[in-house]
Amino acid sequence: MKGTQFCNTFFRRCGLLMVMFFLVGLYAIGSGATPRAFADANTSYVRVIHASPYVGTADVFVDGKLFLNSFQFAAITDYAALPAGNHKVQISLVGKGINASALTKTLAVQPGNAYTVAAVGDKPDALNLQVFVDNNQVASQQAKVRIYHLIPDASKVDVAIGEDAKISDMTYEDGSPYTTVDSGPCTFTLTVPFVNVKLSIPKTLEPNTVTSIFAVGMLDGNPKAQLITATTKGIPGLPQTGSDPVAADFATPTPAPALWLVVLLLLSLIGSGVVRYSRHKA
Repeated sequence: MKGTQFCNTFFRRCGLLMVMFFLVGLYAIGSGATPRAFADANTSYVRVIHASPYVGTADVFVDGKLFLNSFQFAAITDYAALPAGNHKVQISLVGKGINASALTKTLAVQPGNAYTVAAVGDKPDALNLQVFVDNNQVASQQAKVRIYHLIPDASKVDVAIGEDAKISDMTYEDGSPYTTVDSGPCTFTLTVPFVNVKLSIPKTLEPNTVTSIFAVGMLDGNPKAQLITATTKGIPGLPQTGSDPVAADFATPTPAPALWLVVLLLLSLIGSGVVRYSRHKA
């Protein structure tokens, strides 16, 4: 009789354990304990900069839906998550609507990559999207810098990064290689050879970041040429994307204290059952 009672109790506990393991699994999924690779499998990251001096404030539509409203010249967005694949991008003057778009283009983005998409054009009827593939993996305890030459009437430019680095002979719509520099105060100076034009902008570079310097505007015309900056915090060890707007949602978190308590309870019940079974056999 005692043996039968013991077996019934033991198997009831086994059933309870199975239920609790199932609940732990649901808890882990609900708490965001999803591997990062799964989150990135079908996601890309895109930011947009308005660098076309011939287009005023604009609206940007992606896949038929409004993506950016009243997008002004020299404005740059943060990275936004987009499903990998092909996306229809349309740009129209603000308030004109999607049917009056001045540009329609298909943008193909790959999973796990980050992109800078620049609205450019060296003529009023030559509006285009220039796509740059970004690599925002950080250099440990240092800063990374990239230059984007988007001044249509400056054929070639040189850019000095502080006193330690210089990028020469950049042509229109070029994106420079990434340059790794020490963190701290830094002045970026763009020079147009054979023309008495220099543009400078100071910037304090933080470690473990990637800073983009965009040269936009017109040397001879309006809006005037200028340098603008955008800085993003990179993620060490995650290739090709350093500005991940959904990182907090998909990163694998440290198990919550409540989860550890459940695990300890499970181990306690298992240990208790084994000890009692051993005593019964003895």
